[in-house]
Amino acid sequence: MKEKTYIEDVDRSLYDFRYEEKAEDFYRVDEGLDPEIVEQISNEKNDPQWMHDLRMKSLEIYNRKSIPDWGPSIDGLDMNRIVTYVRSKSRMSAKWSDVPDDIKNTFEKLGIPQAERESLAGVGAQYDSELVYHNVKDEVARQGVVYTDLESAMHGPYEQMIRDHFMHLVPPTDHKFAALHGAVWSGGSFVYVPKGVRVDIPLQSYFRLNAPGAGQFEHTLIIVDEGADLHFIEGCSAPKYNVANLHAGCVELFVGKNARLRYSTIENWSKNMYNLNTKRAIVDEGGRMEWVSGSFGSHVSYLYPMTILNGKGAHMEFTGITFAGHGQNLDTGMKVVHGAPDTTSVINTKSISKSGGVSTYRSSVQILPQAKHAKSTVSCQSLMLDDISRSDTIPAMDVRTKDADVGHEAKIGRISDEAVFYLMSRGLSEEDARAMIVSGFADNVSKELPLEYAAEMNNLIRLEMKGSIG
Repeated sequence: MKEKTYIEDVDRSLYDFRYEEKAEDFYRVDEGLDPEIVEQISNEKNDPQWMHDLRMKSLEIYNRKSIPDWGPSIDGLDMNRIVTYVRSKSRMSAKWSDVPDDIKNTFEKLGIPQAERESLAGVGAQYDSELVYHNVKDEVARQGVVYTDLESAMHGPYEQMIRDHFMHLVPPTDHKFAALHGAVWSGGSFVYVPKGVRVDIPLQSYFRLNAPGAGQFEHTLIIVDEGADLHFIEGCSAPKYNVANLHAGCVELFVGKNARLRYSTIENWSKNMYNLNTKRAIVDEGGRMEWVSGSFGSHVSYLYPMTILNGKGAHMEFTGITFAGHGQNLDTGMKVVHGAPDTTSVINTKSISKSGGVSTYRSSVQILPQAKHAKSTVSCQSLMLDDISRSDTIPAMDVRTKDADVGHEAKIGRISDEAVFYLMSRGLSEEDARAMIVSGFADNVSKELPLEYAAEMNNLIRLEMKGSIG
C-alpha cells in the first residue's frame, strides 16, 4: 500500500463506493423485529435447538428492556425501519474466485485480498449479514488453530465449546442491544488457539455493510488457550446513505492462563451508522489482554470494551483514539474489573473533535476486595480543533481495597497557534500543519497498529482535516 502523504492523495470513494443490490441476488427479511422474523433467521441459519431457544429468549428480553437514556440520543434509530438480515444468495467460499464479482470488487478496493497475500495468516470477509469468504493458511491450520465462521463451527466438533462460551461474557440481559444481538445475530468468526500455540502472523476479519437501512450483528468468539498467543485484527466500513444503519455486533474474548491476545480494531463506519457494539474479555492467571482501538466513523457510538482480570497477575492494556467530526457524537471508553491479586491495567486514550463533533470518554475501573496489590493507570487526552466542538471526560473508579495503586490523568486542550505558526514558517500550509499536529497527537496509537491500519488511520485523519480550517 503506497503511503499517502498529502490530503489531495486521499480518494473519498475508498469507503463510500457502493453496489446496488439486485433483489434476485439477495435474500432479506422484512423490516422490523418480531417472533416471525427471528424464527425466519433461525431457520435460515439451520440453528441447533439451543441456539433457536436463545434467540427467542433474547427477543423476550429485548422487548422488556428500555433504551439507554444516559448517553447520546439514538432517537433517529427506528427498529421498525431496520432490516435485520440480508445476505447474498451465493454461499461462503474458501476460494476467492468463487465470490460474486460485485462483492469481490468491494473487498478488492478495500485491499483485503492483497493484505491476506502479504501479511495475514487467515481472513474472514463479511458482506452484510453473512461471511462470503473465509480462509486460513495451511501452516496455521496444521498448528491446530481453528479459524472459521460460527455457523459451520456450531455443526461440528466445536459445538459444545461454542455453547459453553456463546453470550456467557455478554449475556442478553446485559442491555437492550445485547438482547437484540442475541435474537438476530448472524455472521462473525470463531477462533480457537490450542494450548501453547503461538500464531506469529495476525488473523483478520473485515465487516462491510452495503445495504441501506440494514443492521449488521456479527458475533466474534475467540478462545486463546493456556500459554497461547494471537493477534486478531478487525476492520469495518460502510458507504454513506440518507437512512439509518445499525451495527450491534458482539465480541467475546477468553484469554487462558499465561496466554496473550492482542485485538486491534479500526472502525470506519459511515456517518449514518448507529454503532452500538459490545466487546468483552476475561483473562485468567498471568494472562495478557491488549486492546488497540480506532473509532472514526458512525453518527452515534456507544463503545466501551471491557476486560475482567479474573486470575492472579492478569494484565490489560488499552490504547484507543476517537475522531468526532461534523454530525458525530461518539461516546467511547473502556471498562476494567480487577478481580484477583496483583492484577494490572494501563489505559491510554486520545480523542479529537472538530466541526461541532462531540467526543465523550467514559471509563470504569473497578477493583474488588480480593484484588490486593492491584495497579491501574488511566490517561485520557482530548484535542478540540475549534470552538464549536465538545470533549468530555467521565471517569469512574470504584476501589474496594486499601492495598491498591490507582491513578488517573486527564488533559483537554486545543491546537497551539504557536505550533501552527512554526510549522508554516517551515513551508507547510496551515491545513497540512494542523493535520501534522493531529497525526502527532495520535502517534502512540499509530505505533500500536499493524502497518496497513496505521497508514489507513493517518489517511483518515488527513481526510477529516481537509476543509476544517476556519
